[in-house]
Amino acid sequence: MKIRGKDASERKGRTLEEGLKAGWPICMGYFPIGLALGVLAQKAGLRPWEIGLMSVLVFAGSSQFIAVSMIQGGAGLAAIVVTTFMVNLRHFLMSSALAVHLRGTSRAFLTWFAYGITDESFAVNTARFKDGEWGPWRALTVNQSANAAWIVSTVAGGFAGQFIPPGALGIDYALVAMFICLVVYQLRGWIYAVTAVLSGGLALVFCLLLPGNFYIIAGSLLGATAGLALVRRRRAQRENGKA
Repeated sequence: MKIRGKDASERKGRTLEEGLKAGWPICMGYFPIGLALGVLAQKAGLRPWEIGLMSVLVFAGSSQFIAVSMIQGGAGLAAIVVTTFMVNLRHFLMSSALAVHLRGTSRAFLTWFAYGITDESFAVNTARFKDGEWGPWRALTVNQSANAAWIVSTVAGGFAGQFIPPGALGIDYALVAMFICLVVYQLRGWIYAVTAVLSGGLALVFCLLLPGNFYIIAGSLLGATAGLALVRRRRAQRENGKA
């Protein structure tokens, strides 16, 4: 019994260690972005505990930046809620994509896992699941380590970030740079590249035609649909070639 208990403890330790190794680059990237958000939120009138509460309840960098800018601009509560909801709709797509790798887990686990999904953790976990030998608990460790780093960094920004100029050390470009790296990280073939370019192009077109932030969702959905069509067409060509 002691040996079995020791083996189980060692497996849990390895799972935690591997999850933290995969998640630490995200955590390192979150600190400057979180500090920047804390600075902006503090200047918008939010107190550190309010910034921390926002990070705990929302945990979505892009929508939090949008919310802070809308608060600073005097927008109403309904407008802020609707806008951030539209921006965060992509999390439904990411949760659905990862759900196929989480079969057999409990609803409580799925709820806790879905709460921690971000663009960055989605990219890392998707790549790891495709490579194999990656499990739900490792993926959850990635999510929650990033969550902890984000909360700590945003609160720290609320306390001390007021002494850091928003544009210092390129901190205002950190979020854009991270998204570019994530896109490049997922380009594993020409179909991925075409999908990324098409999604970005469509988002730019819709940005000029549609009000609000719906252009993000529209561009992503149409780009992903086109990518899926390309994958199915290529698969059909291969099957016809074998036949």
